[in-house]
Amino acid sequence: PAFPSSLCFQTRLYAAQAARKVEVTGFQPQDVQVTKLPSGLVIASLENYSPASKIGVFVKAGCRYETPENQGVTHLLRLASSLTTKGASAFKICRGIEAVGGSLSVTSSRETMMYSVDCLRDDIDTVMEYLINVTTAPEFRPWEVSDLTSRVELDKAQAAQSPQIGVVEALHGAAYKNALCNSLYCPDYMVGNIQSEHLHQFVQNNFTSARMALLGIGIDHAVLKQVGEQFLNIRSGAGTTGAAAQYRGGEVRVAGTAGLVQAAVVSQSAAAGTDEALAFSVLQHLLGGGPHVKRGSNASSKLIQGVAKATAEPFDVAPGSVPHVSGNV
Repeated sequence: PAFPSSLCFQTRLYAAQAARKVEVTGFQPQDVQVTKLPSGLVIASLENYSPASKIGVFVKAGCRYETPENQGVTHLLRLASSLTTKGASAFKICRGIEAVGGSLSVTSSRETMMYSVDCLRDDIDTVMEYLINVTTAPEFRPWEVSDLTSRVELDKAQAAQSPQIGVVEALHGAAYKNALCNSLYCPDYMVGNIQSEHLHQFVQNNFTSARMALLGIGIDHAVLKQVGEQFLNIRSGAGTTGAAAQYRGGEVRVAGTAGLVQAAVVSQSAAAGTDEALAFSVLQHLLGGGPHVKRGSNASSKLIQGVAKATAEPFDVAPGSVPHVSGNV
């Protein structure tokens, strides 16, 4: 379908909301409602009667789906969320969302791209229009894309100052041979070399209805379903099939002048949802991955007990799982 014009979108959404209005004497707890359209689009909502609403579009299009020819394209895609679309200019998107006190954010992991908006319930129609435009009708004008280079360099510089980010990035590079070894950040040799065509092609190959999910909190399911049916049935098909990640293991050491050492020891576990995954979850809690007292030493942790016997120096250690890491705009 064509991108929504402001008047058309607001009229349809208002009609859907008005049709659902009833006199409510008491709020009844609601369950999560899930609908899967024939196109493959999943729509899920939770009506919690909150005065504020949050709507998100999740797309199976993380950096693991990048190829050697477009390494770093998802980093640019995160930053391009506020650029001109077919239905709204960059200025209109920024000004329109701010005018109603809303916010638009884009987060990416190695698996997904996540576009979300927050607003007051009465302003859903306004911010939803911009969310649909950003996810379904980007233009990626060449001069706007080229202007993102300085922001890419700033992102990389900030990430370089974070030891935690450096550890996780190096961890994935050492652990996987392909797919999940791709970085959340544009590699140096591709900075300034990601063009408008790269973005268009990546969106065309990965932003299909079957790879999308529309989620909402504080919104009626019928309203969200109507939006999904009318505006997110954009492309059929399953899109590009990503290669299965191949675990290889290895070691990476990054030299630095910081006074503290950040280290991670990782092993391959099991896929989420399998019986083996439950065993690893129990192991994680035995090592001390469960709840602990705020500002406490979590002395019951087997891992902390072992490290405490090995050194008298200050330390911080915790077990966990890192299937992917998110990076915010």
